[in-house]
Amino acid sequence: MEPVIFYCYDAYCNWCFAFSPIMQRIAKEYSKQVQFEVLSGGMILPETPKPISVMAEYFLNNCKAVTEHTGTVFGEDFLWHLKNPELSDWFPNSEKPAIALCVFKEYHPDKQVAFAADLQYALQFEGRDLDDNEAYRHLLEKYSIPVEEFYNLLKDQAYKEKAHDEFDICKQLQVKGYPQVMLQVNESKFILLASGYTTYEEVRGRIESALHDLTATREES
Repeated sequence: MEPVIFYCYDAYCNWCFAFSPIMQRIAKEYSKQVQFEVLSGGMILPETPKPISVMAEYFLNNCKAVTEHTGTVFGEDFLWHLKNPELSDWFPNSEKPAIALCVFKEYHPDKQVAFAADLQYALQFEGRDLDDNEAYRHLLEKYSIPVEEFYNLLKDQAYKEKAHDEFDICKQLQVKGYPQVMLQVNESKFILLASGYTTYEEVRGRIESALHDLTATREES
């Protein structure tokens, strides 16, 4: 089998937002050597909808830590909901952006990393509510996806199941936090490339090492 890089992320993950430019750079650089598959982790899946006020303080502290560590800037429209949770109408849920990604894969399987980055930017910089269908409309134009068709698939039970399958795969891969990046070299072997925010140099170095070993193994056999 050809090597596959799995990028386990969540649209609501602040560290993933910071890692996004690095992942996009990696995807662009290695697109001809490996296949990229983005998996949504399902970080926030409340049994009943819970308002942003329940986790606003956690997110604010997280954003501060991410900015201090990486220099990543979060949008004021996003931060407003965290600073004014009693005025916000947000009920965060990872399910809908995960379904949207599953639908997107039907149209552009080779642009998964770019779309995941766009979802994070839409939420964490532009302040769009990813639990609202309208949050995706501008991306449909960007990627030339038929609007009515997309929204029909967004509410299709089959794509909801695909999203939940991705949550399950992340559990099976024992993903404990996001982002996590792994290179699958055969049916049973995975090499960890990144666990949590990781620099471009580190990720690239691990990929180069893994691909070098893989080439050497194939030549020996």
